[in-house]
Amino acid sequence: MKQVSLSHLTEVVVRFNEADPLGIVWHGHYVRYFEDGREAFGQEYGLSYLHIYKQGFTVPVVKIQCDYKKSLRYGDRMIIETMYTACDAARLEFNYTLYNAATRDIVAKGSTVQVFLDRENNLLQLTNPPFFEEWKQKYLKR
Repeated sequence: MKQVSLSHLTEVVVRFNEADPLGIVWHGHYVRYFEDGREAFGQEYGLSYLHIYKQGFTVPVVKIQCDYKKSLRYGDRMIIETMYTACDAARLEFNYTLYNAATRDIVAKGSTVQVFLDRENNLLQLTNPPFFEEWKQKYLKR
């Protein structure tokens, strides 16, 4: 398969409960921002967790990587760029870039890998489920 990607931008405001007493976002929340980006991507492109579940599969995260560049603070607006990169394996690979919306500075970059599991037996899928192949045909082969 030709290496192609698909991206989505979403904007999020840093909430009070995500910051420490100094107003700086705790490092663990950046992984949740990746999740926010994946959810928005899934809603936009018909690949939400609920859609995948209705097809008989789950897609747990098996790998996360995050590089922190600058701090976010309570009240900051951030842009989450979520990019899906196609691969032949039965998995979802996403890359993320988080930007401070006001300055456009990169605050973090990262990636995740998710694998398809059969939800009844939790068997790892070695080939792409048919619904996912259809999704790829619709969104990636243009």
